Amino acid sequence: MSDLLHSRRQFFRQSCGAMTSTSVLSSLLSLRLANKLSAQGEGTDRKTLVCIFLPGGIDSFNVLVPTDDTRYNEYAASRSNLALPKDDLLPLNQVAEGDGNSYGVHPGLADVQEMFNGLGGDTSKRRLSFVSNVGTLLRPTTIADFNSNSFLPRALFSHIDQIEQWQTAIPQGGDNLTGWAGRVSDLLHDSYNGENSASLSFAGNNAFQVGSDSIPFVVTPSGALSFAGGYDSNSILPEHVKNEGMTDLLSATYTNLVEQAFATTTKNSVDAQSRFQTVFDSFDQTITTSFPGSYIASQLSATLRTIALREALGLRRQTIFVQYGGWDHHGELLETQDSMLRTLGPAMKAFQNGLEELGLQDDVISFTASDFGRTLRSNGRGTDHAWGGNQMIFGGPVNGGRVAGTFPSLALDGADDVGRGGRLLPTTAIDEFFSEMLTWFGVSNSDMTTILPNYGEFTGRPALDLVS
Repeated sequence: MSDLLHSRRQFFRQSCGAMTSTSVLSSLLSLRLANKLSAQGEGTDRKTLVCIFLPGGIDSFNVLVPTDDTRYNEYAASRSNLALPKDDLLPLNQVAEGDGNSYGVHPGLADVQEMFNGLGGDTSKRRLSFVSNVGTLLRPTTIADFNSNSFLPRALFSHIDQIEQWQTAIPQGGDNLTGWAGRVSDLLHDSYNGENSASLSFAGNNAFQVGSDSIPFVVTPSGALSFAGGYDSNSILPEHVKNEGMTDLLSATYTNLVEQAFATTTKNSVDAQSRFQTVFDSFDQTITTSFPGSYIASQLSATLRTIALREALGLRRQTIFVQYGGWDHHGELLETQDSMLRTLGPAMKAFQNGLEELGLQDDVISFTASDFGRTLRSNGRGTDHAWGGNQMIFGGPVNGGRVAGTFPSLALDGADDVGRGGRLLPTTAIDEFFSEMLTWFGVSNSDMTTILPNYGEFTGRPALDLVS
């Protein structure tokens, strides 16, 4: 064995030992995708769910604010130095089917206001609605339940646990958890995609898209992850040497079965990424929609391209995961959130405008999710971890222009406050929020508890009526 091959094998063995579970998951999913990109199931309809995850816990009661005098005054008293001036709020014009109350949105969300009231001023294009005070619940829960520690999600107010619970829809916790989008992928393989069900992530691995047989296929806003590149016009760069070395290592034959299995799996991963890049680069539709220069906008721009290419990818059903983090505003809430909302809103509207331009608006539902809401009471410069919060849902199939669910009392120590600074008990469960999207996506009512194990606890409550 030559010294070079020996050193490459040694490097490969070290790499195997250093590989994280995240990398292995990406490789395994890529292997699955490599076997999926050929056949397409029967039928022609195509639907996509896009999750815009906002990790950190967004202070959403400064996103959606009541504007009638009584409720605004209650809001202002609870929020004190964090209350937004009433005259600065951008008014929402609810449809008759809304909750009948008046609201405004944060002054940095002019794009969200337009999506709610009607794109381009066209009230027939009300594409966005809010879901008020939604959160993780095991069953309908009261403040008395909270005080007695009964029927509560595990580790309330914890970032890592609540992120997991929003993405798995299993707030009671457990071992070997799967995500609700992953379980959907497992369920719908045969009905819609044959072997082509896909969960694409532009924001790395996540619990949301992990199923028993499915894990996220991780790509970037530029396309695939691969061992390509490393050239410039004048020389071979160190990156190319590394990539060539890894390619040689993955093509070699190993007597050790673990090394051979890892090399084969990783090579198939690289090949699948290459196939994806070929399809991704084939996008040739000219659109006039302009996306901002933010990273969340680049993720949503790539999401638009991928949705447009779903037939070439052999997909009738897909979930896509994007992420925009940094919402844990214990300090500098007003300044930092203002900047971040002025980044998020234009990215969302550009994505929806792109769907409209390509005629894909009726095939896509997008929604926001976050760890939890935040306390109503100021800690001086920001807010702390809480429970219920407001989220957005948008797309052509969405019954737009409404605030769905039951907006809570914003009074400290009021009817919906479990205490500790204005932590609001959710009046809507994530199961109620997710189930309406899942019905549109193709999940039958008889299968709903497979995807949302606690769904049956909420079936007697009024529907949110979010989706046509």
